Amino acid sequence: MDLNGQFEMGGDGGVARIAVGGPALVVIAGPCVIESAERTLRIAEGLKEICSRLGLPLVFKASFDKANRTSVRAFRGPGIEEGLAVLTHIRRELNLCLTTDIHEPSQAEQVAQVVDLLQIPAFLCRQTDLLTAAGRTGRPVNIKKGQFQAPWDMASAVQKVRSAGAGGVMLTERGTSFGYNNLVVDLRSLAHMATLGVPVCFDATHSTQLPGANGEGSGGDRRMSPVLARGAAGAGIQALFIEVHDSPDEALSDASTQLPLTGVEALLETVAAIHRISRTCPPVA
Repeated sequence: MDLNGQFEMGGDGGVARIAVGGPALVVIAGPCVIESAERTLRIAEGLKEICSRLGLPLVFKASFDKANRTSVRAFRGPGIEEGLAVLTHIRRELNLCLTTDIHEPSQAEQVAQVVDLLQIPAFLCRQTDLLTAAGRTGRPVNIKKGQFQAPWDMASAVQKVRSAGAGGVMLTERGTSFGYNNLVVDLRSLAHMATLGVPVCFDATHSTQLPGANGEGSGGDRRMSPVLARGAAGAGIQALFIEVHDSPDEALSDASTQLPLTGVEALLETVAAIHRISRTCPPVA
């Protein structure tokens, strides 16, 4: 890791090495949760084709467990054993870098054997035991900023994973609580977090959530994702996070915010172009 926080992942088993914080905009994309092995692989194949055409490095994302669903009756995913088996198959078949989220310290080492980047959910960004367990794996760690956190307060989370030996740290903005059942995105947050010496990612789909707005589930407005993604690219992000589904309205999780696979290429092409321009702008002091 250099003084600007840049780090690399991948580079083994046929998987291309990806530099996070380098010249290229890194795309982190995939379905919210693993619904089936077949569907997850199909989405991964589609995303790989799109990113290959655009020359953008791809980190494929899918969750094996959604541990913070609104309702106890909500679909959570296949669980860690089956979920990691699905991700391992995708890695071998498509030679893709992978990421997924962990919710308990005991999951860190097992998940790190399969993925290249460990993700800390926003609700858990202050959990010291989880952060240090992720750091001890030596893998890079992507920490999502809590909806309740000021961007400068993420310095403590960065220090926790770095002190434990993480192979790199990235912070992700995914909106801030604004009254009840609503999130708002302050693009200044991206600049503030960049001053902590880490690459910054923007989550363009969770940022459009309306938490708990549907009673037993969250609502959202995916139409706003391209608007926010373009703004974040102009603000100087190093990575873009989007959840993608081949039939979003049928998705078993975050149906109102996941983006259709068919519309992803046009969005990424635009965002990548803005990203290239924004790299010529001086950083915030």
